[in-house]
Amino acid sequence: MEIWINPACSKCRTALSILDEAGATYTTRRYLDDPPTAVELGSLLARLGLEPWDITRMGEAEAKELKLASWPKEPAARTRWIETLAAHPILIQRPIITADSGAAAVARSDTTVRAMIAEV
Repeated sequence: MEIWINPACSKCRTALSILDEAGATYTTRRYLDDPPTAVELGSLLARLGLEPWDITRMGEAEAKELKLASWPKEPAARTRWIETLAAHPILIQRPIITADSGAAAVARSDTTVRAMIAEV
């Protein structure tokens, strides 16, 4: 299992606490320090069953500067969104957990974190 985190994020810290309490084995990826490539994001989105705009933090200053709210949310714009997330990882929703089983989730709730533990 791998969890993508921003250590400054309270949801990430909570997810890590739940994983630790459950004795889960996982690796941590500080995705701001080790940003995913566009290829990695494409693969992650396929596992999540989501589109790039679904995991974009629209409230971030960079999202406003890039005017992401006005970008089309359609298949033709998908590559542009993915490349933007790769170039600006602060825009990626967190935490994201991927399990060896292939399951993945944006784990913002305790319930979701616990469901991912069950995937191991």
